[in-house]
Amino acid sequence: MKFETMMLHSLFVACFALCVLVMGAMLHAQPAAHPASGSSVAAMLLDAPDSCVLPHDGVLCPQSTQVL
Repeated sequence: MKFETMMLHSLFVACFALCVLVMGAMLHAQPAAHPASGSSVAAMLLDAPDSCVLPHDGVLCPQSTQVL
């Protein structure tokens, strides 16, 4: 019984340490700078590719099989 208790305690400590490390990494992460930050919506829409424009009926464009 002592061995099982010791194993459960060590498993708890390992899981708790892992959770603390992951939470710390999430809290201290810095967001990446987005290249479009500060620009207007119109500028972003003009920069977007127009290879597949949605039709008026709302059907999505099929996947392109072209290899570039």
